[in-house]
Amino acid sequence: MTEQASDTPAVSVTVPADSPRRLANESEALVAASSAAVVAGMTALLIFSGRTPPLWGGVSLGLVTAAAVLVLGLVAAYIGYWRSRYLPDQQWRLGLPPWKFIVDASTVALVHALISAIATIAVFLLLQRSFQGLTVDIYAATVGMAVASGLAVYWIYLSVYDISTRKLSGLLVLFMVMSIVASMATSQDPKWWEYHFSQLGTLGGASSGLFNLSLIVAGFFITTFAVYLDRDLRTLIDQGVLVNPWSAGLCSGAFVVMGLLLAGVGVVPLSVSFLIHTLFASGMAVVFILLLLASPFILRGLPRRFFLVCGSFLTALIVSLALFYPVGYFNLTAFELIAFVIIYGWIAVFIRLLDALATGND
Repeated sequence: MTEQASDTPAVSVTVPADSPRRLANESEALVAASSAAVVAGMTALLIFSGRTPPLWGGVSLGLVTAAAVLVLGLVAAYIGYWRSRYLPDQQWRLGLPPWKFIVDASTVALVHALISAIATIAVFLLLQRSFQGLTVDIYAATVGMAVASGLAVYWIYLSVYDISTRKLSGLLVLFMVMSIVASMATSQDPKWWEYHFSQLGTLGGASSGLFNLSLIVAGFFITTFAVYLDRDLRTLIDQGVLVNPWSAGLCSGAFVVMGLLLAGVGVVPLSVSFLIHTLFASGMAVVFILLLLASPFILRGLPRRFFLVCGSFLTALIVSLALFYPVGYFNLTAFELIAFVIIYGWIAVFIRLLDALATGND
């Protein structure tokens, strides 16, 4: 009996080249998450022994869990970020001076941990308002704290292990939105918006501390961008995309100055010194405007559409300023919020464009 050849074509399976790395990354993240869950669970047993804590309010499950997420998240972020520096696309960080690497790692770790802690607070606060009067026993508290901490550490480890310029820009926007909204929602003065944006940092309590801390961390986050920005710009210079060889140092330096000025706004609240606080805030705005105005000359060689975007951002800032003064349509708080969106929106667009150009031309 003659065998007939099968007409079914052979199926070839292509395994991605980075598959082993991704599997190792997932395994490490699971180990980190499991370890964090065990530590958080044991902590819950010690703290809530003999208690029936509420989901939020006072020494609550939400507050203790947020603290655990912050601490454990910092540890996981440092470890993941430190281990990832030997990856093929991260080895450039090995050449950084020690102080730059420490600032870079600390900023990335703190932003991830704070985002997770704020998200944890929001979840437990929402649950408490949904189930008013609910308290939990020691077993539920242990499980809840262990699960929340494990999930947070799992996300943090995966995120910092595969960090990129594009991801950093998204995290910056997410961090600022979450921290400022949390500060506004928990402000002790419900009429704070009738004064100015910086009023949030002068009212005392946890909301003011969170607001000022978010400005400080965001400032150092922007200085961290300078490291990635310098790398991408030098890549574009080597590829012949950018015309001016000094553009990398000038742009990264401008980001360092903007970051330090923003951190100064948080370090010196309005209630401490009106003059110094205003100088920091206005100085950052001046550096940003100068960078926008000079970008066609400094960054000559980038696509023309980028400079059109710069012009639209600058136009939006000028129009919003005019609507604040002399028109009087906006109050100071509205203008500051709009300026905040414009500045951080442009930073995100700029960073993502450079990353796309640098990686797309490799």
